[in-house]
Amino acid sequence: MKDLCLHALDVAKGKGATYADARIVRLRNQYIMTEDERVSGIQDSDSIGIGVRVIADGAWGFAASAILDKGEVERVASQAVEIARASALAKAPDGLKWAEEPVHEGVFKTPVKKDPFTVPLEAKINLLMAANKEILNVAGVKKAHSHMRFIGEHRYLANTEGSMIESETTTSTATIQATAVSDETAKSRYFEAHPMNIGYEHIEATPLVAEATRVGEEAVAQLTGKPCPVGKKDLVLHPSHLALTMHESIGHATELDRVLGMEESLAGSSFATIDFLGNLKYGAPIMNIVCDNAMPFGLASRGWDDDCVEGQRWNVIKDGILVDYQTGREVCHAIDAKRSRGSCRADSWASIPIVRQSNIGLEPGKEDLTLDELIADTKDGIYIEGMGSFSIDQKRQNFQFGGDCFWEIKDGKKGAILKDVTYQAITTEFWGSLDAICDKRFWTPHGVLNCGKGDPMQVARMSHGSAPARFRQINVGGATK
Repeated sequence: MKDLCLHALDVAKGKGATYADARIVRLRNQYIMTEDERVSGIQDSDSIGIGVRVIADGAWGFAASAILDKGEVERVASQAVEIARASALAKAPDGLKWAEEPVHEGVFKTPVKKDPFTVPLEAKINLLMAANKEILNVAGVKKAHSHMRFIGEHRYLANTEGSMIESETTTSTATIQATAVSDETAKSRYFEAHPMNIGYEHIEATPLVAEATRVGEEAVAQLTGKPCPVGKKDLVLHPSHLALTMHESIGHATELDRVLGMEESLAGSSFATIDFLGNLKYGAPIMNIVCDNAMPFGLASRGWDDDCVEGQRWNVIKDGILVDYQTGREVCHAIDAKRSRGSCRADSWASIPIVRQSNIGLEPGKEDLTLDELIADTKDGIYIEGMGSFSIDQKRQNFQFGGDCFWEIKDGKKGAILKDVTYQAITTEFWGSLDAICDKRFWTPHGVLNCGKGDPMQVARMSHGSAPARFRQINVGGATK
């Protein structure tokens, strides 16, 4: 594989490329789905191919193929140069800028104790079925769904600057879900082994069966839950919920290509433009958002990105102020950065790398604070767990979020389950209302497996972590059924 990558680079240089990189990627996906007492689907795919990206005549060219032999690699590398030269006919007047990066050689591998792809299919199905059985034993539950998903990616990447890297990542996750039904409506509740770059030991360590009864009971409780109040409430948000809010209102808003307007055609741009860098009050002074592409078990942790830039840790928001972005080597010059932050990734050998979210997280509070203490300090609020519905505008500014389960908080006590809770806010006002974060003991990561971006769209994975946090006087109300 390394020889084929190096051969592609030699061909590209011989055709006139001033820069080239070649990626050979093997990508495996296994998805097991169950419904009640049956297996509803099994998907198991395995693909391998090469993608060659070049700069020629000051423009990009990219070509890919699933055929891995010397002759086909030569054709793909040559085609990439031809595409670059054609693209150069319409290149930007100021040309393409490419940040410098040291040469890297090395191997990165997800720490895996038990390879999920070697675990017998029967064992995985039996675990999911056992959880379904417990869910269906709960009176009022009508449906039980559960699934497991495993992703394996083995990548060789070389460029004409001399970098040669290899990475092998393994992602594991499982989810159980109960659906309760009444004459008027249906309500669901889930629990998961949240997605991580780790082996099957993660599934075994997560109490899927033990939590199944609770999941079913909370689904049933939502059928008769109190309606969502309308007005301003304090919100206490669990990390499993806050992950999606961060993803949409901070993660996408601080991708520099989006900020520069390069994402307009599919999913909008960002309000957090570069003229605000260093002075935009994104949130409260206790708000510190850290990007970490070297985070252990993080879904975006791969050693190096597809620009051959080493994984890093940095703040995009510090003490509530926007101080940086997520960048690739092509766009970091826009903020006068000499080096990329290493956030450029492709979702397969057949895709060209684009700026993608890193593992981003809200730093925990500095003072000892438990979730129980945070709730006890809240007079009139709502506690939310899990990801639910969401909507956000094209500038990542006005949004509405729901969750998976909700409880009212009255006079410092967690009370009755609510239903159909949504909240609405403007990004900076929402994060400006942050006034308390639990300490590092309660910081947990939760993953996003299906982040869509690009045109044509690519699907990427990243982790978002936090401890439980409180937001004061947020607008709530409006049912989503």
